Amino acid sequence: MSRDVTGRTSSHASTERCRPAAAAGGKVRNPPALPYTAGATSVNMKQHLAISAIGADRTGMVHELTRIISDCGGNIAESRMVALGSEFAMLLLVNGNWHALARIESELARLAETSSLSVHLKRTEPKATRSDMLPYSVDIVSLDQTGIVAGLSGFLASRGIDVGEVSTRAYAAAHTGAPMFAVQMVIQVPTKLPIAQLREEFMEFCDSLNLDAILEPVKS
Repeated sequence: MSRDVTGRTSSHASTERCRPAAAAGGKVRNPPALPYTAGATSVNMKQHLAISAIGADRTGMVHELTRIISDCGGNIAESRMVALGSEFAMLLLVNGNWHALARIESELARLAETSSLSVHLKRTEPKATRSDMLPYSVDIVSLDQTGIVAGLSGFLASRGIDVGEVSTRAYAAAHTGAPMFAVQMVIQVPTKLPIAQLREEFMEFCDSLNLDAILEPVKS
């Protein structure tokens, strides 16, 4: 289930936390009957919700969003949060039972309506572990130039390599003040690819762009 929620003001925002959404006519909707599964019902099984939120950077944003998750019975499994210019962005993977996630969806919708926060919600599943992939890390440092991330991602995609995580930052060199750019990636390399050949091709590619690069297995 996917839903976009944009920041809009509303005079009907409820002050009561984590209550079921009301149906037309002011009555409270009961959740639909769910099929019985042996051992546990789907209501009680752990489910997953991906959340992205962005809004003007201000004190208390993280607390507001994470408090809703906690109050409604959700658990934050993974998260990434960062200031982007004057905005603050949050990515979270939350798990909980069916009722907890339904309450979180309802309360985050109310938060978006009463604040400048833009929220996107999507039900998801845990990512399956793949035995045909090996995790590697990539570290790049170079003078800042256009197209570094596009070039790296193109090189990897052309060889069937998945990008799992990317982090970048621009900064000034300590002594010279020269504009620098750093990239950290976690990638998944197919086991069928010869690592020695991949490393050689990767280093040649980085040399062609004057990138200082390290490619090594992720330490467990």
